[in-house]
Amino acid sequence: MGIASASATSLFSTRLAPAAESGAIRPFHIDFPEKGLVKLRERVMMTRWPERETVADPSQGVQLRTIQQLAEYWRTDYDWRKVEARLKALPQFITEIDGLDIHFIHVRSKHGTALPMIVTHGWPGSIIEQMKVIDPLTNPTAYGGSASDAFHLVIPSLPGHGFSGKPTAPGWTPVSIARAWATLMRRLGYTRYVAQGGDWGNAVSEVMALQQPPGLLGIHTNMAATVPIDVSKALSAGGPQPVGLSADEKHAWDQLDDFYRHGLAYAQEMSNRPQTLYGIADSPVGLAAWMLDHDIRSYGMISRVFDGMTEGLTRDDVLDNVTLYWLTNTAISSARLYWDTTQMSTAGGFFDVRGVTIPVAVSAFPDEIYAAPRSWAERAYPKLIHYNKLDKGGHFAAWEQPELFCAEMRTAFRQLRQPI
Repeated sequence: MGIASASATSLFSTRLAPAAESGAIRPFHIDFPEKGLVKLRERVMMTRWPERETVADPSQGVQLRTIQQLAEYWRTDYDWRKVEARLKALPQFITEIDGLDIHFIHVRSKHGTALPMIVTHGWPGSIIEQMKVIDPLTNPTAYGGSASDAFHLVIPSLPGHGFSGKPTAPGWTPVSIARAWATLMRRLGYTRYVAQGGDWGNAVSEVMALQQPPGLLGIHTNMAATVPIDVSKALSAGGPQPVGLSADEKHAWDQLDDFYRHGLAYAQEMSNRPQTLYGIADSPVGLAAWMLDHDIRSYGMISRVFDGMTEGLTRDDVLDNVTLYWLTNTAISSARLYWDTTQMSTAGGFFDVRGVTIPVAVSAFPDEIYAAPRSWAERAYPKLIHYNKLDKGGHFAAWEQPELFCAEMRTAFRQLRQPI
């Protein structure tokens, strides 16, 4: 597995303490020169627009009105420096694992009994997803909670994403990332910890559970892989709905069927031809549209933010994440995770049951790609320690609904903590 540092085409620079020895943990500091932000605004302004869609709904993709509203706000009023200041206030580090620089946020709670937790983002997410939950989870007493619910948080950037290194050779899949995360937690001195994730973060956390590294007590997922094999085969083949499904299972089928038919094209392209996506590396508006179109439910909600509706996220939230991808030039390096996993994995479909046997907690958000039914979760995870079907929230649970997410973390892992 190869390593690449920040390239000349990335619009940021870093300051790293020199590595005294292999495996050293080095403080990491970011700097975004103003010229990079000026160039971004210029490129947004120079966008060549197509004609509007020929339908009155988003069935042809991100609508012209929506993306033009995003572009106008991005060019005129959006202020990257606000989120940059919040990022700079967080303790961040780099450590080399298996030849690749891994970036991570590491916030230790002031409460000595805090439970360490490694939290993994997905695509097209980033560490931006988790920023709203850091203080409530590490400092629960400031939010009306108990010291007994505190966490130490480790939030890494996936390889090829954000400030982590860009692999220069194939091989970084959930299997290798899971091993790297176990190495990271061991390197930080954590002998008992839990893991959490959604999207790719779920895949990594579930593979960690399969690998069962010493010290991993359990995992939590907000995008569970619970689809039974007969349902998975029917979905993949475009077949009819299996008979005998409960109401919740039928709803999950409908959500998945819709996703397989209308929402999977982005993953198919990145799984097969990620290098072809030069347009999203060259055009900031192209990148934003590609990211907004990723999930017809969660990103349909995000698109509506630019039509004047705030549903858990703001315009700044959305552009904070897109701008991070643009400034770090990680549109294609992040997409390769799909290719690597497709080419090198025999683990089956993304939502297929994996056979996890350690304790698992599940939060089913209604606007996720699919809301995992309790019946499927119980079959998929024989040691299911928590299941909750929530009333609101979608694919980016911590980002969209931080209060609900934090409550789920506290409840989910309570029984895995050592007595105080």
